[in-house]
Amino acid sequence: MKPQIVTFLIKCFDQKGIIARLTHFFYQEGFNIVSSQQYSNEEEQRFFMRLRVASDVSVILSKEQLEERFARLADLYNITWSVDYGRKKQKIAIMVSHTSHNIYDLLHRHKEGKLFCDVKIVVSNHEKLRPVAEMFGIPFHHLPVSKETRKAQETDLIELFDSNDIDLIVMARYMQILTNDFINHYPSKIINIHHSFLPAFQGANPYRRAYERGVKLIGATAHYATEELDEGPIIEQGVERVTHESSAISLKKIGADIETMVLARAVSCHLNNQIIVDGNKAIVFPMTGE
Repeated sequence: MKPQIVTFLIKCFDQKGIIARLTHFFYQEGFNIVSSQQYSNEEEQRFFMRLRVASDVSVILSKEQLEERFARLADLYNITWSVDYGRKKQKIAIMVSHTSHNIYDLLHRHKEGKLFCDVKIVVSNHEKLRPVAEMFGIPFHHLPVSKETRKAQETDLIELFDSNDIDLIVMARYMQILTNDFINHYPSKIINIHHSFLPAFQGANPYRRAYERGVKLIGATAHYATEELDEGPIIEQGVERVTHESSAISLKKIGADIETMVLARAVSCHLNNQIIVDGNKAIVFPMTGE
C-alpha cells in the first residue's frame, strides 16, 4: 500500500538545533522524510520549514495521536504549525466582475485536472460572466452590490461561502473593495490579482496611462487580501519588458496573459501547501518534484 504523504508547515524563532530536533521527532514516530525545505531569516531571526513525510506501513498512528505528539514538541520550541494530509481537495469560490481572462484560465485548468481543488461556485456582482461559469458546469451566483448595500451583500457572501465550506476565495478581477470585517473572516484565504502598475497608476484605465508614460515593464502581482488595500503578502509576480512601440491595447493584452499565469501559480502554491504567511510576508517554497 502506498504510504500517505503528510505536509507540515512550521515557523518559529530561529534557534540552534531546531532542524535536528524536528527531523528526529519524525524519525522516532516512524516517518520517512520525503522532502525538507527550510529558510532562516537572519535579519529577523525567524525560521521556516516545509516538511513532507511518509509513514511507514508498519506504523499505525492516527491524526489525533500525531498532532497531539507534535503539539508537545511545538510548545517546547514555541512553534506555529499546520498540517495537511493531502487527500482532501480544497473547495474554491471564484469572485469576478466583468473581466473574463482569469476565470476562463482557472476553470480550464480545473477541468483539465491541473489544479487539485474543487471549484464550488462563481460569484459576481454582474451577470456578464454567467455563461462562462455555466459552460464549465459551475454554479453561478449573482450578488449585486452598491455602496449602500455592501454590508448586506458581504453578509450574504459569508453565508454562501460558509454553507459551501469554502477553503479558498480567488478574486479573479473582482472589482470591488472588500471590507475589513469580510477579509478578517477569511485570514490568508483570499487571493487577489492586479496589474503591477500600483501605486503609480491607480483607478480606471491604467494601461492607457502607462502607455502615455512610456513604461518599459509591465506585470502582475498575486497576493493575499488584507486590510491594507493591495498590500497583502505577495505570493507570486510576473513581468515582461515592453517598448515604446507597444500600444495601450497591446499592453493590456500582455498584462492579461501575465495575470492568468501569475494567478494560476499563486492558487497552485496555496493548494499545494507551499506558503507560510509571517506578518505581511509570504514565504513560498518551490515545488520539489511532487
